[in-house]
Amino acid sequence: MSQLSAQRTTRLSGTIRVPGDKSISHRAIMFGALAEGTTRIRGLLEGEDVLSTAAAMRAMGARIEKQDAEWMVEGVGQKGLSQPEIPLDLGNSGTSARLLMGICAGYPISARFKGDASLSKRPMKRVIDPLTQMGAHFESIDGRLPLTITGSADLRAIHYDMPISSAQVKSAILLAGLRARGITSVREPKPSRDHTERMLAAFGGACTVYPDRIAVDGGQTLSAPAETLHVPGDPSSAAFPVIAALLTENSDVTLTNIGLNPTRTGLYTTLIEMGADIAFLNERKIGGEMVADLRVRGSKLRGVTVPPGRVPSMVDEFPALFVAAACAEGEFFADGLDELRVKESDRLKTMADNLKACGVELEEGANSLRIYGTGKPPKGGATAQTHLDHRIAMSFLVLGLCTPEPVTIDDDHAIATSFPGFVAMMNDLGAKIS
Repeated sequence: MSQLSAQRTTRLSGTIRVPGDKSISHRAIMFGALAEGTTRIRGLLEGEDVLSTAAAMRAMGARIEKQDAEWMVEGVGQKGLSQPEIPLDLGNSGTSARLLMGICAGYPISARFKGDASLSKRPMKRVIDPLTQMGAHFESIDGRLPLTITGSADLRAIHYDMPISSAQVKSAILLAGLRARGITSVREPKPSRDHTERMLAAFGGACTVYPDRIAVDGGQTLSAPAETLHVPGDPSSAAFPVIAALLTENSDVTLTNIGLNPTRTGLYTTLIEMGADIAFLNERKIGGEMVADLRVRGSKLRGVTVPPGRVPSMVDEFPALFVAAACAEGEFFADGLDELRVKESDRLKTMADNLKACGVELEEGANSLRIYGTGKPPKGGATAQTHLDHRIAMSFLVLGLCTPEPVTIDDDHAIATSFPGFVAMMNDLGAKIS
Protein backbone atom coordinates (compact mmCIF):
# COMPACT_ATOMS: atom_id res chain seq x y z
CA MET A 1 0.00 0.00 0.00
CA SER A 2 1.31 3.43 -0.93
CA GLN A 3 -0.11 6.86 -1.54
CA LEU A 4 0.11 8.64 -4.88
CA SER A 5 -0.45 12.31 -5.68
CA ALA A 6 -1.37 13.94 -8.97
CA GLN A 7 -0.49 17.58 -9.68
CA ARG A 8 -1.81 20.06 -12.19
CA THR A 9 -0.50 19.26 -15.65
CA THR A 10 -0.33 21.71 -18.54
CA ARG A 11 -0.60 19.32 -21.51
CA LEU A 12 -0.83 15.63 -22.37
CA SER A 13 0.34 14.37 -25.74
CA GLY A 14 1.40 11.16 -27.43
CA THR A 15 0.13 7.79 -28.60
CA ILE A 16 -0.60 4.95 -26.18
CA ARG A 17 -2.03 1.45 -26.17
CA VAL A 18 -4.07 0.63 -23.08
CA PRO A 19 -4.20 -2.92 -21.67
CA GLY A 20 -6.47 -5.54 -23.19
CA ASP A 21 -10.18 -5.58 -22.43
CA LYS A 22 -10.73 -7.10 -18.99
CA SER A 23 -14.13 -8.61 -19.77
CA ILE A 24 -12.91 -10.24 -22.97
CA SER A 25 -9.66 -11.44 -21.34
CA HIS A 26 -11.56 -13.23 -18.56
CA ARG A 27 -13.80 -14.96 -21.08
CA ALA A 28 -10.95 -15.90 -23.42
CA ILE A 29 -9.21 -17.73 -20.57
CA MET A 30 -12.42 -19.41 -19.38
CA PHE A 31 -13.65 -20.53 -22.80
CA GLY A 32 -10.18 -21.69 -23.79
CA ALA A 33 -9.93 -23.71 -20.58
CA LEU A 34 -13.25 -25.46 -21.32
CA ALA A 35 -12.63 -26.11 -25.01
CA GLU A 36 -11.12 -29.00 -26.92
CA GLY A 37 -7.67 -28.07 -28.21
CA THR A 38 -5.30 -25.17 -27.57
CA THR A 39 -6.43 -21.55 -27.73
CA ARG A 40 -3.89 -18.84 -28.56
CA ILE A 41 -4.57 -15.37 -27.19
CA ARG A 42 -2.77 -12.12 -28.02
CA GLY A 43 -3.27 -8.83 -26.18
CA LEU A 44 -4.54 -10.47 -22.99
CA LEU A 45 -4.83 -8.14 -20.00
CA GLU A 46 -2.16 -9.29 -17.56
CA GLY A 47 -3.75 -7.60 -14.56
CA GLU A 48 -4.35 -9.29 -11.24
CA ASP A 49 -8.04 -9.98 -11.91
CA VAL A 50 -7.40 -11.94 -15.11
CA LEU A 51 -4.46 -13.76 -13.55
CA SER A 52 -6.84 -14.87 -10.77
CA THR A 53 -9.09 -16.40 -13.44
CA ALA A 54 -6.11 -18.16 -15.01
CA ALA A 55 -4.99 -19.56 -11.65
CA ALA A 56 -8.49 -20.88 -10.94
CA MET A 57 -8.76 -22.62 -14.31
CA ARG A 58 -5.31 -24.17 -13.82
CA ALA A 59 -6.46 -25.51 -10.45
CA MET A 60 -9.32 -27.27 -12.28
CA GLY A 61 -7.19 -28.93 -14.94
CA ALA A 62 -6.43 -26.47 -17.74
CA ARG A 63 -2.86 -25.77 -18.86
CA ILE A 64 -2.23 -22.02 -19.24
CA GLU A 65 1.12 -20.41 -19.99
CA LYS A 66 2.59 -17.45 -21.78
CA GLN A 67 4.89 -18.04 -24.74
CA ASP A 68 6.50 -14.85 -26.01
CA ALA A 69 3.63 -12.45 -26.83
CA GLU A 70 0.89 -15.09 -26.80
CA TRP A 71 -0.95 -16.94 -24.07
CA MET A 72 -1.58 -20.62 -24.72
CA VAL A 73 -4.60 -22.27 -23.09
CA GLU A 74 -4.93 -26.04 -23.39
CA GLY A 75 -8.51 -26.85 -22.49
CA VAL A 76 -9.96 -29.75 -20.53
CA GLY A 77 -12.40 -30.55 -23.34
CA GLN A 78 -14.76 -33.46 -22.89
CA LYS A 79 -12.91 -34.90 -19.90
CA GLY A 80 -14.23 -31.92 -17.98
CA LEU A 81 -13.03 -29.90 -15.02
CA SER A 82 -11.22 -31.68 -12.22
CA GLN A 83 -11.74 -31.23 -8.49
CA PRO A 84 -9.58 -28.31 -7.27
CA GLU A 85 -7.33 -29.35 -4.40
CA ILE A 86 -7.07 -25.85 -2.99
CA PRO A 87 -9.56 -22.96 -2.51
CA LEU A 88 -9.88 -20.73 -5.57
CA ASP A 89 -8.55 -17.32 -4.51
CA LEU A 90 -10.18 -14.78 -6.81
CA GLY A 91 -8.59 -11.70 -5.28
CA ASN A 92 -10.58 -8.59 -6.17
CA SER A 93 -12.36 -10.01 -9.22
CA GLY A 94 -16.15 -10.13 -9.20
CA THR A 95 -16.15 -11.29 -12.83
CA SER A 96 -14.00 -14.29 -11.92
CA ALA A 97 -16.22 -15.22 -8.98
CA ARG A 98 -19.59 -14.96 -10.73
CA LEU A 99 -18.67 -16.50 -14.08
CA LEU A 100 -16.72 -19.35 -12.47
CA MET A 101 -19.77 -20.20 -10.37
CA GLY A 102 -21.69 -20.68 -13.61
CA ILE A 103 -18.92 -22.85 -15.02
CA CYS A 104 -18.52 -25.00 -11.90
CA ALA A 105 -22.30 -25.49 -11.60
CA GLY A 106 -22.30 -27.97 -14.48
CA TYR A 107 -19.58 -30.31 -13.23
CA PRO A 108 -19.70 -32.87 -10.37
CA ILE A 109 -17.04 -31.06 -8.34
CA SER A 110 -16.92 -28.92 -5.21
CA ALA A 111 -14.96 -25.68 -5.23
CA ARG A 112 -14.27 -23.26 -2.40
CA PHE A 113 -14.26 -19.61 -3.53
CA LYS A 114 -12.53 -16.87 -1.56
CA GLY A 115 -11.42 -13.31 -2.24
CA ASP A 116 -9.95 -10.17 -0.73
CA ALA A 117 -11.77 -7.90 1.72
CA SER A 118 -13.48 -5.94 -1.08
CA LEU A 119 -14.69 -8.98 -3.03
CA SER A 120 -15.91 -10.63 0.18
CA LYS A 121 -18.39 -7.76 0.64
CA ARG A 122 -19.93 -8.07 -2.81
CA PRO A 123 -23.32 -9.80 -3.18
CA MET A 124 -23.32 -13.22 -4.85
CA LYS A 125 -26.96 -14.14 -4.18
CA ARG A 126 -27.93 -12.76 -7.58
CA VAL A 127 -25.92 -15.64 -9.10
CA ILE A 128 -26.54 -18.21 -6.36
CA ASP A 129 -30.35 -18.05 -6.76
CA PRO A 130 -30.63 -18.99 -10.47
CA LEU A 131 -27.81 -21.56 -10.27
CA THR A 132 -29.53 -23.18 -7.30
CA GLN A 133 -32.71 -23.43 -9.39
CA MET A 134 -30.65 -25.27 -11.99
CA GLY A 135 -29.39 -27.83 -9.46
CA ALA A 136 -26.13 -26.48 -8.05
CA HIS A 137 -25.65 -26.41 -4.27
CA PHE A 138 -24.07 -23.56 -2.31
CA GLU A 139 -22.75 -23.22 1.22
CA SER A 140 -22.29 -19.64 2.40
CA ILE A 141 -23.06 -17.60 5.47
CA ASP A 142 -24.75 -14.59 3.89
CA GLY A 143 -24.55 -15.08 0.15
CA ARG A 144 -21.03 -13.69 0.03
CA LEU A 145 -17.51 -15.09 -0.23
CA PRO A 146 -16.07 -17.30 1.11
CA LEU A 147 -18.49 -19.93 -0.18
CA THR A 148 -18.49 -23.47 -1.53
CA ILE A 149 -20.28 -24.55 -4.70
CA THR A 150 -21.03 -28.18 -5.49
CA GLY A 151 -21.96 -28.64 -9.13
CA SER A 152 -24.08 -31.27 -10.82
CA ALA A 153 -23.64 -33.37 -13.96
CA ASP A 154 -27.45 -33.25 -14.28
CA LEU A 155 -28.25 -29.52 -14.34
CA ARG A 156 -31.76 -28.42 -15.25
CA ALA A 157 -32.32 -25.76 -17.92
CA ILE A 158 -34.33 -22.74 -16.74
CA HIS A 159 -35.74 -19.49 -18.03
CA TYR A 160 -34.67 -16.62 -15.78
CA ASP A 161 -36.05 -13.08 -15.71
CA MET A 162 -33.24 -10.95 -14.33
CA PRO A 163 -34.38 -8.21 -11.94
CA ILE A 164 -31.32 -6.08 -12.80
CA SER A 165 -29.28 -6.04 -16.02
CA SER A 166 -25.88 -7.57 -15.33
CA ALA A 167 -23.48 -9.12 -17.83
CA GLN A 168 -21.90 -11.14 -15.02
CA VAL A 169 -25.17 -12.71 -13.88
CA LYS A 170 -26.33 -13.30 -17.46
CA SER A 171 -23.02 -14.93 -18.33
CA ALA A 172 -23.03 -17.17 -15.26
CA ILE A 173 -26.45 -18.54 -16.21
CA LEU A 174 -25.54 -19.01 -19.89
CA LEU A 175 -22.28 -20.79 -18.97
CA ALA A 176 -24.20 -23.14 -16.68
CA GLY A 177 -26.72 -23.61 -19.47
CA LEU A 178 -24.03 -25.08 -21.73
CA ARG A 179 -24.04 -28.10 -19.38
CA ALA A 180 -27.78 -28.26 -18.63
CA ARG A 181 -30.54 -30.49 -20.05
CA GLY A 182 -32.59 -28.47 -22.53
CA ILE A 183 -32.57 -24.79 -23.45
CA THR A 184 -31.56 -22.18 -20.88
CA SER A 185 -32.74 -18.63 -21.50
CA VAL A 186 -32.33 -15.24 -19.83
CA ARG A 187 -34.33 -12.03 -20.11
CA GLU A 188 -32.77 -8.69 -19.10
CA PRO A 189 -34.54 -5.38 -18.34
CA LYS A 190 -31.96 -3.62 -20.54
CA PRO A 191 -29.19 -5.04 -22.75
CA SER A 192 -25.86 -5.55 -20.98
CA ARG A 193 -22.46 -6.17 -22.55
CA ASP A 194 -22.53 -9.18 -24.88
CA HIS A 195 -18.96 -10.49 -24.85
CA THR A 196 -20.06 -13.94 -23.67
CA GLU A 197 -22.46 -14.34 -26.60
CA ARG A 198 -19.84 -13.18 -29.10
CA MET A 199 -17.07 -15.36 -27.69
CA LEU A 200 -19.28 -18.44 -27.57
CA ALA A 201 -19.60 -18.19 -31.35
CA ALA A 202 -15.80 -17.89 -31.70
CA PHE A 203 -15.48 -21.25 -29.91
CA GLY A 204 -18.01 -22.99 -32.15
CA GLY A 205 -20.89 -22.69 -29.71
CA ALA A 206 -24.46 -21.68 -30.42
CA CYS A 207 -26.26 -18.86 -28.67
CA THR A 208 -29.52 -17.39 -29.98
CA VAL A 209 -30.29 -13.74 -29.31
CA TYR A 210 -34.03 -13.09 -29.56
CA PRO A 211 -35.66 -9.65 -29.19
CA ASP A 212 -36.77 -10.52 -25.66
CA ARG A 213 -34.28 -13.14 -24.43
CA ILE A 214 -30.96 -14.93 -24.96
CA ALA A 215 -30.88 -18.74 -25.12
CA VAL A 216 -28.30 -21.54 -25.22
CA ASP A 217 -28.71 -25.26 -25.86
CA GLY A 218 -27.26 -27.62 -23.29
CA GLY A 219 -24.71 -30.31 -24.07
CA GLN A 220 -22.52 -28.21 -26.34
CA THR A 221 -18.86 -28.98 -26.92
CA LEU A 222 -16.54 -26.03 -27.46
CA SER A 223 -13.49 -26.07 -29.72
CA ALA A 224 -10.44 -23.83 -29.69
CA PRO A 225 -10.49 -21.28 -32.55
CA ALA A 226 -8.19 -22.04 -35.45
CA GLU A 227 -6.92 -18.44 -35.48
CA THR A 228 -5.29 -16.50 -32.65
CA LEU A 229 -7.77 -14.59 -30.51
CA HIS A 230 -6.92 -10.87 -30.42
CA VAL A 231 -8.11 -8.91 -27.37
CA PRO A 232 -8.86 -5.23 -28.13
CA GLY A 233 -7.93 -2.41 -25.76
CA ASP A 234 -10.29 -2.02 -22.82
CA PRO A 235 -12.74 0.89 -23.31
CA SER A 236 -13.21 1.11 -19.53
CA SER A 237 -9.47 1.50 -18.96
CA ALA A 238 -9.25 3.93 -21.87
CA ALA A 239 -11.74 6.17 -20.04
CA PHE A 240 -9.04 7.47 -17.70
CA PRO A 241 -6.49 8.79 -20.25
CA VAL A 242 -9.37 9.95 -22.46
CA ILE A 243 -10.91 12.09 -19.72
CA ALA A 244 -7.48 13.28 -18.54
CA ALA A 245 -6.79 14.53 -22.08
CA LEU A 246 -10.20 16.21 -22.33
CA LEU A 247 -9.68 18.07 -19.05
CA THR A 248 -6.10 19.17 -19.73
CA GLU A 249 -5.81 22.21 -21.99
CA ASN A 250 -4.11 21.82 -25.39
CA SER A 251 -3.86 18.04 -24.99
CA ASP A 252 -3.69 15.76 -28.04
CA VAL A 253 -3.63 12.04 -27.24
CA THR A 254 -4.25 9.02 -29.49
CA LEU A 255 -5.27 5.66 -28.05
CA THR A 256 -4.89 2.73 -30.44
CA ASN A 257 -6.98 -0.41 -30.85
CA ILE A 258 -9.81 0.46 -28.44
CA GLY A 259 -12.79 -1.89 -28.31
CA LEU A 260 -16.04 -0.29 -29.46
CA ASN A 261 -18.50 -3.09 -28.76
CA PRO A 262 -21.93 -1.39 -29.08
CA THR A 263 -22.85 -2.50 -25.55
CA ARG A 264 -19.80 -0.65 -24.18
CA THR A 265 -19.84 2.78 -25.88
CA GLY A 266 -22.17 4.71 -23.57
CA LEU A 267 -19.32 6.74 -22.08
CA TYR A 268 -18.10 7.99 -25.45
CA THR A 269 -21.63 8.86 -26.58
CA THR A 270 -22.10 10.85 -23.37
CA LEU A 271 -18.74 12.63 -23.59
CA ILE A 272 -19.48 13.74 -27.16
CA GLU A 273 -22.84 15.09 -25.98
CA MET A 274 -20.87 17.03 -23.35
CA GLY A 275 -18.74 18.63 -26.10
CA ALA A 276 -15.73 16.29 -26.13
CA ASP A 277 -13.41 16.40 -29.13
CA ILE A 278 -13.05 12.66 -29.80
CA ALA A 279 -12.38 11.30 -33.29
CA PHE A 280 -12.79 7.59 -34.12
CA LEU A 281 -10.13 6.61 -36.64
CA ASN A 282 -9.40 3.42 -38.59
CA GLU A 283 -12.58 1.63 -37.47
CA ARG A 284 -12.34 -2.13 -38.08
CA LYS A 285 -13.43 -5.51 -36.75
CA ILE A 286 -11.07 -7.87 -34.90
CA GLY A 287 -12.23 -11.24 -33.58
CA GLY A 288 -15.88 -10.30 -33.85
CA GLU A 289 -15.40 -7.01 -31.95
CA MET A 290 -15.40 -3.48 -33.39
CA VAL A 291 -12.24 -1.49 -32.64
CA ALA A 292 -10.91 1.95 -33.54
CA ASP A 293 -8.14 4.40 -32.71
CA LEU A 294 -9.32 7.36 -30.61
CA ARG A 295 -7.83 10.84 -31.03
CA VAL A 296 -8.73 13.01 -28.04
CA ARG A 297 -8.07 16.73 -27.63
CA GLY A 298 -8.58 19.10 -24.72
CA SER A 299 -12.19 20.30 -24.63
CA LYS A 300 -14.61 22.53 -22.76
CA LEU A 301 -17.32 20.25 -21.42
CA ARG A 302 -20.91 20.96 -20.38
CA GLY A 303 -23.23 19.07 -18.05
CA VAL A 304 -25.83 16.67 -19.47
CA THR A 305 -28.52 14.26 -18.27
CA VAL A 306 -27.61 10.62 -18.90
CA PRO A 307 -30.58 8.54 -20.12
CA PRO A 308 -31.20 5.64 -17.67
CA GLY A 309 -31.31 3.19 -20.57
CA ARG A 310 -27.68 4.01 -21.35
CA VAL A 311 -26.41 3.06 -17.89
CA PRO A 312 -25.64 -0.66 -18.57
CA SER A 313 -23.41 0.33 -21.51
CA MET A 314 -21.19 2.47 -19.28
CA VAL A 315 -21.65 1.13 -15.77
CA ASP A 316 -17.89 0.78 -15.11
CA GLU A 317 -17.06 4.20 -16.51
CA PHE A 318 -19.17 6.35 -14.20
CA PRO A 319 -16.36 7.12 -11.72
CA ALA A 320 -14.29 8.64 -14.53
CA LEU A 321 -17.36 10.37 -15.99
CA PHE A 322 -18.17 11.96 -12.62
CA VAL A 323 -14.69 13.53 -12.68
CA ALA A 324 -15.40 14.97 -16.12
CA ALA A 325 -18.77 16.28 -14.89
CA ALA A 326 -17.09 17.93 -11.89
CA CYS A 327 -15.05 20.06 -14.31
CA ALA A 328 -17.85 20.76 -16.80
CA GLU A 329 -20.07 23.84 -17.12
CA GLY A 330 -23.59 23.38 -15.73
CA GLU A 331 -25.63 20.63 -14.17
CA PHE A 332 -24.92 16.92 -14.75
CA PHE A 333 -27.43 14.25 -13.69
CA ALA A 334 -27.48 10.45 -13.86
CA ASP A 335 -30.10 8.11 -12.37
CA GLY A 336 -30.62 4.34 -12.30
CA LEU A 337 -27.16 3.85 -10.77
CA ASP A 338 -28.11 1.11 -8.28
CA GLU A 339 -25.49 -1.24 -9.73
CA LEU A 340 -22.77 1.20 -8.63
CA ARG A 341 -23.69 0.44 -5.02
CA VAL A 342 -22.42 -3.15 -5.31
CA LYS A 343 -19.16 -2.79 -7.24
CA GLU A 344 -15.67 -3.10 -5.72
CA SER A 345 -16.87 -0.33 -3.43
CA ASP A 346 -20.15 1.56 -3.14
CA ARG A 347 -18.98 3.68 -6.04
CA LEU A 348 -21.83 6.14 -5.82
CA LYS A 349 -21.14 7.04 -2.18
CA THR A 350 -17.36 6.79 -2.51
CA MET A 351 -17.24 9.11 -5.53
CA ALA A 352 -19.69 11.56 -3.93
CA ASP A 353 -17.75 11.73 -0.65
CA ASN A 354 -14.38 12.16 -2.33
CA LEU A 355 -15.64 14.73 -4.85
CA LYS A 356 -17.13 16.76 -2.00
CA ALA A 357 -13.77 16.65 -0.24
CA CYS A 358 -12.24 18.12 -3.40
CA GLY A 359 -14.72 21.02 -3.43
CA VAL A 360 -17.41 19.72 -5.80
CA GLU A 361 -21.03 20.72 -5.16
CA LEU A 362 -23.33 17.72 -5.67
CA GLU A 363 -26.40 15.84 -4.47
CA GLU A 364 -26.31 12.09 -3.94
CA GLY A 365 -29.68 10.36 -4.30
CA ALA A 366 -30.71 6.79 -3.57
CA ASN A 367 -29.50 5.72 -7.02
CA SER A 368 -28.54 9.01 -8.63
CA LEU A 369 -25.92 11.73 -8.64
CA ARG A 370 -26.38 15.40 -9.53
CA ILE A 371 -23.21 17.45 -10.00
CA TYR A 372 -23.17 21.23 -10.25
CA GLY A 373 -20.22 22.10 -12.46
CA THR A 374 -18.74 25.58 -12.65
CA GLY A 375 -16.85 25.14 -15.91
CA LYS A 376 -13.59 25.04 -13.97
CA PRO A 377 -11.87 22.25 -12.05
CA PRO A 378 -12.64 22.10 -8.31
CA LYS A 379 -9.93 23.07 -5.83
CA GLY A 380 -8.70 19.52 -5.10
CA GLY A 381 -6.36 19.28 -2.15
CA ALA A 382 -7.92 16.15 -0.62
CA THR A 383 -6.80 12.57 0.00
CA ALA A 384 -9.33 10.29 -1.70
CA GLN A 385 -10.33 7.12 0.12
CA THR A 386 -10.26 4.38 -2.53
CA HIS A 387 -11.73 1.44 -0.56
CA LEU A 388 -9.58 -1.02 -2.58
CA ASP A 389 -11.33 0.09 -5.80
CA HIS A 390 -9.10 0.49 -8.87
CA ARG A 391 -11.52 2.78 -10.70
CA ILE A 392 -11.86 5.14 -7.75
CA ALA A 393 -8.07 5.35 -7.48
CA MET A 394 -7.51 6.17 -11.15
CA SER A 395 -10.43 8.64 -11.25
CA PHE A 396 -8.96 10.85 -8.53
CA LEU A 397 -5.47 10.74 -10.03
CA VAL A 398 -7.07 12.04 -13.24
CA LEU A 399 -8.86 14.77 -11.29
CA GLY A 400 -5.60 15.86 -9.67
CA LEU A 401 -4.10 16.54 -13.10
CA CYS A 402 -6.36 19.59 -13.52
CA THR A 403 -7.13 20.86 -9.98
CA PRO A 404 -5.27 23.87 -8.52
CA GLU A 405 -4.22 21.78 -5.51
CA PRO A 406 -2.85 18.22 -5.82
CA VAL A 407 -5.14 15.25 -5.22
CA THR A 408 -3.79 12.23 -3.32
CA ILE A 409 -5.13 8.68 -3.19
CA ASP A 410 -4.71 6.65 0.00
CA ASP A 411 -3.76 3.33 -1.67
CA ASP A 412 -2.54 2.60 -5.19
CA HIS A 413 -2.46 -1.20 -4.95
CA ALA A 414 -5.84 -1.90 -6.58
CA ILE A 415 -4.87 -0.14 -9.85
CA ALA A 416 -2.92 -3.24 -10.92
CA THR A 417 -6.10 -5.32 -10.99
CA SER A 418 -7.12 -3.75 -14.30
CA PHE A 419 -4.44 -1.31 -15.50
CA PRO A 420 -0.88 -2.38 -14.68
CA GLY A 421 1.49 0.40 -15.75
CA PHE A 422 -1.18 3.12 -15.52
CA VAL A 423 1.01 5.67 -13.72
CA ALA A 424 4.00 5.17 -16.01
CA MET A 425 1.81 5.44 -19.12
CA MET A 426 0.18 8.65 -17.89
CA ASN A 427 3.53 10.19 -16.93
CA ASP A 428 4.89 9.33 -20.39
CA LEU A 429 2.07 11.50 -21.80
CA GLY A 430 3.16 14.38 -19.57
CA ALA A 431 1.17 13.79 -16.38
CA LYS A 432 2.64 14.58 -12.97
CA ILE A 433 1.83 11.59 -10.77
CA SER A 434 4.23 10.54 -8.04
